[in-house]
Amino acid sequence: MIRFLDFLYVALKVAITLLIAALIVPVTMQVLSRYTGLVPRFIWTEELARFCFVWMIMVGSMIAVRDDTHFDVDLLPVPETARALGLSKLVRHLAMAGLAVAFLWYGRPFVNQGLMQTSEIAELPMVTIYIAWPLAGAVWLVFLIEKIVRDVRYVRMGPVALPPYDPIRRSGDLEAVEHVDVPR
Repeated sequence: MIRFLDFLYVALKVAITLLIAALIVPVTMQVLSRYTGLVPRFIWTEELARFCFVWMIMVGSMIAVRDDTHFDVDLLPVPETARALGLSKLVRHLAMAGLAVAFLWYGRPFVNQGLMQTSEIAELPMVTIYIAWPLAGAVWLVFLIEKIVRDVRYVRMGPVALPPYDPIRRSGDLEAVEHVDVPR
C-alpha cells in the first residue's frame, strides 16, 4: 500500500509540474497579446489558464496533505509525549478526513452538473473542472488513512518523551519518535 501511495505522490508532483508549465503558455500569450502586437488576441487562453489554475490548487492540496505542509492552526499546547502528539495529530487528521468526505459527498452532484455543461469559449465539458473536488477528497482520504494509522500507532506508544520542540525545524514531531526504542 505504501508503494502505491508513494507512486501516487510522485504522479501528483509530476502533474503539478505539468500544470504549471501548461499555465505559463496561455498566460504568456495573454500578456504578449495585451501589450504587444506579436500575438493575436485569443479568448480561449483565459479559460485554459483558469482551468489549469483550479487543477493546480487541487493537486497542490493533495500533495500538501501527504507532506503535512498544509496550513494548520496550533490551538493545543505543544505535546511532550508521543501519545499526546499522536492524539493531537489524530484529532486534526480526523477533522481533515471529515472535510474529505464532504468533498466526496457534495462533489458527486457537482460532477453530475458538470456533465451537462460546457465551457463558454472552448466548449470543453465542465466535468473536467468539477471532477477535481471529489477527486481531491478521495486522494485526501487515502493519504489521511495512512496518517491516521500512524497516529494510532503513536498513541499506543504511551508516554515516550519527545525531543524538545523546535518551531524552526519542527522537531519534536512524530518522525523523531520513530527512532526511540520502545519496550514491547
